[in-house]
Parts: sequence; structure tokens; C-alpha cells
Amino acid sequence: MERAADVPGSSARSADQDRVNDYDRFAEAYAAENENNLVNAYYERPAMLALAGDVTGRRILDAGCGSGPLSAALRDRGAVVTGIDASAGMLALARRRLGDDVALHVVDLSGPLPFDDGAFDDVVASLVLHYLEDWGPTLAELRRVLRPGGRLIASVDHPFVAYTFQDPRPDYFATTSYAFEWTFGGQSVPMRLWRKPLHAMTDAFTTAGFRLSVIGEPQPDPAARELFPDGFHDLSTRTTFLFFVVEVPPSAAGSAGQGLSDSLGAGGCRLPSSG
Repeated sequence: MERAADVPGSSARSADQDRVNDYDRFAEAYAAENENNLVNAYYERPAMLALAGDVTGRRILDAGCGSGPLSAALRDRGAVVTGIDASAGMLALARRRLGDDVALHVVDLSGPLPFDDGAFDDVVASLVLHYLEDWGPTLAELRRVLRPGGRLIASVDHPFVAYTFQDPRPDYFATTSYAFEWTFGGQSVPMRLWRKPLHAMTDAFTTAGFRLSVIGEPQPDPAARELFPDGFHDLSTRTTFLFFVVEVPPSAAGSAGQGLSDSLGAGGCRLPSSG
């Protein structure tokens, strides 16, 4: 997720307060920027796909699917994909991309999900959890709709990076919001995200009943080196996003996280199973 400019949190108390994070306002411009840029197309999405591994035949919920680029990639790899997003404008673009063979629903992740228990093998949550102050209710719902042994694969703003978005520095150990202006196609829009320390993220997963499997800080796709020579060096030498794979413990004895990629790549850390 690239930002045009970062401004102090007080900017969120502007006349545009009621339109913060209003993706309907800039859906077309955001989708165009997201399609082939360095951070999304050559870093975040390849990392999510690598963590997902072989998804042939797996039922996957794309939570916060936006205009659908990750949904499309998963579908093309053989997954049965369902997409949800709070923005009707973004979903209209996803429908244009995906056609009628992918179920798409307007759903706010802060509320209940319209799916049965155990409906999915995997959930992917790409750069979406940091829009939520409290992850608890959302993670509980995501766990509910996953089958035993299912996985949640998530990317978020790295907490070390989020900590730098205000001067003076905020309390790292507190959950706090930060605001900034995002510019797409010459249009400036107010955004607000929530930062929390690393331990609060991992605690939220385990409190919801997940078992941590992977915490990753991957490198960008090597193909980006020639396409974005300056940006590639910058992205490959600093923290940007943090990636998680967490699993619903299986109901029977045996290994959890069926289908977890054996190759995590540089920066991936597999955590020991417990129980």
C-alpha cells in the first residue's frame, strides 16, 4: 500500500471526516494504481500467493477483495473463490474483472459474515485488518467460517513502519489511529488506519483460536529489479508489510494447515506447532 503523503493524526478531524476510507470515491484510480505497481503487484500479491501455495480445489474467501486482482490470481491457480468488500464501487470493478463465476458480496468485515460455519478452506485478508481498531470480532468470524485445519493468510502494515507515521512518535504499545492524505489521479482523499504492536497482533490471532504458523517479511519479486530499479532497492532493504499464516487447529490429531507452502522464501519464519 503506497501513500502519497503522511500527515498528523489531527487531519482526520477535517470536514472530510465522514468520508475517511471511502473507496467508492476513488475506486477506478486505486484499481489502476494497484494493478501493476511495485508494492502491490511485485511485492504484496506475490508474497500472498507464495504463502497460499497450491490452492487447487480449495474454497477461498478473499476478505477485502477490492477490485479482485488477488481473487483472479487464486482462481487462475484452481481455487474456488468468494470475494467480499465493504465498497460497492470496488466490487463493481471486481465483477468486471472476474465475470459471473466468482461470488461477490458487499460485506463490512466489522460485522457478521453471511456464510456457514466451516464454509472455507482458506481466508486471504490482503492489507485489510489495519483498517480495524479491534480485530477480535472480525477474527472470530473468520475462524468460524474456516474448516478445522483451515488457514487465514493476512498482510498488514508492518507495526515498525506504522510507528513512524507521526511526530512526535506515538506510544508503540498502544493501539492508536493515524491519518494521512492519499492521492490518486490528482484526487486527494483522507484515510485512517489503526496501528498496534506486534504482540497485540499475535495475541489477537491466538485469542480468536488460531495457531500461528508463519510470520513473514518477504522480499519483492526479483522481476521488479529491472522494472523499478530505484524502488526495488528501497523496498528490498526496509520493512513495509508483515505477513501471517495462522491456522484453525484440526479436530483430530495430525498436522495442521493442509497445503501450507513448504518454501517460505527469504524472510519467512515457520513457527513450531503446539499441541
